Amino acid sequence: MLTASNLSKSFGGHALFEEASLQVNRGNRIGLIGANGAGKSTLFSLILKEASPDSGTIALERNVKIGYLPQENATSGDETILELACSINPEMEEVYTMFRNHPDEDDMVHQEAQALFAENNGYALEAKAKRILSGLAFRETDFNRMARTMSGGWIMRAHLARLLVMEPDLLMLDEPTNHLDLESLGWFQNHLMNYSGAILAISHDREFLNAICESMIQIRHRKLHHYNGNYDSFLEQKAAREEQQLAAYKSQQREIAELQRFIDRFRAKASKASQAQDRIKQLARMVRIEAPERAESTVHFKFPQPQRSGQRVARLTGVKQAYGNHVVYENLNLEVERGQRTVLVGPNGAGKSTLLKILAGMLPLEAGTYEHGHNASIGYFAQHRTEMMDVKRTVLAEAMSIAKPVPEQMARTILGSFLFSGEDVFKPVGVLSGGEKSRLALVKLLLDPPNFLLLDEPTTHLDMPSIDALIGALKQYDGTLFFVSHDVHFIKASATSVLHINAGKITPYAGDYDYYLEKSGATSEKAALVAPGNAQPLSNHQPQNKVESVAAAPKMGLKEIKAMRKAEAELRKAANKVRRDLEKEIATLEEEIAALETEKKQLESTLADPASYGSSNAFQLNRQLSSILEKCELKSSRWDQLTTEFAAKYPEATSQESEQALS
Repeated sequence: MLTASNLSKSFGGHALFEEASLQVNRGNRIGLIGANGAGKSTLFSLILKEASPDSGTIALERNVKIGYLPQENATSGDETILELACSINPEMEEVYTMFRNHPDEDDMVHQEAQALFAENNGYALEAKAKRILSGLAFRETDFNRMARTMSGGWIMRAHLARLLVMEPDLLMLDEPTNHLDLESLGWFQNHLMNYSGAILAISHDREFLNAICESMIQIRHRKLHHYNGNYDSFLEQKAAREEQQLAAYKSQQREIAELQRFIDRFRAKASKASQAQDRIKQLARMVRIEAPERAESTVHFKFPQPQRSGQRVARLTGVKQAYGNHVVYENLNLEVERGQRTVLVGPNGAGKSTLLKILAGMLPLEAGTYEHGHNASIGYFAQHRTEMMDVKRTVLAEAMSIAKPVPEQMARTILGSFLFSGEDVFKPVGVLSGGEKSRLALVKLLLDPPNFLLLDEPTTHLDMPSIDALIGALKQYDGTLFFVSHDVHFIKASATSVLHINAGKITPYAGDYDYYLEKSGATSEKAALVAPGNAQPLSNHQPQNKVESVAAAPKMGLKEIKAMRKAEAELRKAANKVRRDLEKEIATLEEEIAALETEKKQLESTLADPASYGSSNAFQLNRQLSSILEKCELKSSRWDQLTTEFAAKYPEATSQESEQALS
């Protein structure tokens, strides 16, 4: 499908590729990895014909359709979110433009647009787009919002939805997980696992690469090195290759040394001169084995530790927080203790970032109180921190502009681990990209850390070595950590407790991320959120919580036992409500689907009557039928989703129903 042969490409005398080759066949799922600046995005540009190679060729099969998602800065015009997701070809873009410019249904241009819409299978296309948008965490009320009124991250999601609706033969993704939360990421991964086309993805998310990739291509030494298997398999194979290369290199070096000793010893001796010449020729003909690259060394530095806080770091009591009429939290109570390393998880819009902002003191409380613990100092990492930098300073000067002075060598060491190496540290801050400024802000936090650290998506602009450096730094950190992240590898390495947030309610889990997944049944974050094409995330329902029995808790007083029994009763009550709500929604959907089926049959019967042929209302009847089919498909998809969820959560109920049916 795609063949790149003997590619060479240089910029400013720096060679990115030298006779590099690539083959992508139909159905391939390839992860593209390599150090920052190795040429990953340049390779995409060459494939997309946005740049030309210095030499070599790129050949595509005829009529191959390519879909490309850039890392950021995707554009939007006057279209709605739904229109953007459906604009998969010039014809559909023209249709929506005609609708916007001619909204009157009696307008001839509007009617022409309707005909083109039907001709391009518009009703089915919109139904498909709505399912995919829902999977990516858009609400139904978002579908008709103007795309330009939403944040850049949501616009990127809408462009991702457009590509999934399009289903190109080759899907090219540049860091597609950057703008997804855990739940939409789970849906997206599951969707890609069932994607029929080929995938070529640049990503620094290990879990994502492990989930979707069947092979990896590493850009290294200006070549494309191919490995079968996912990212973990790549690491194993790479280590084995390097071990073999090192053994071969050492063996060849010994042979070279022996040949050179013979030459040096006997070159001037007449009786051995011919043999020495043979060895000189042997050395000249020898294909030299390159020394293996030194493994990327882990960055080691003495991490400055913050001043110790009191046992209670923060307490929220009866907090209310809202944005206009949208209430995020009502009567929120939370206590944070020293040493907690907590990740906030939950569906998009649940209030994770809002809670971080409340704890950071960035939002005034509408009600309730916020008490800081003794000696607590707060540091908050978010994009707005970049606005507080002095654009005239160098990177190094900005990094060292902190309250507690640090040695320059230490600052340069940490800057190097976050991709500011060599002369980069003398760049003015003003010329840095948004991602570079974010990394610099993270460096400043690490050089002078507070004892209560709040991080909102800290890995978004980091490559894998930098993520490992951040993980290593946080492992040394003695303070309290609360963070939001969609990087499962980072979460598993950094969090020892989980706080699930949904609809303004918080549920703590006193264990790591795997413990949370096990106890909550949060399959959505195990990359199995819903089957591909389902309408909405399953996270609309609170997970069923489990508590240890009273008998399992030794040496508990009467007060503690009563408190635990009360907690168990409240959890059972909440779990029963979840089940009742789920059963009610399933029953309501069944009634609605039955009513739609009845209406569908009536319309089909009317349209089948020869007397309706050519009648003035035939077009309107067809539109009604298409609308009913769309609604029926959406509701049936939702019903499938909820009944699957119910069967997974309550197998005993499903079993009882089966037995009753048989009897």
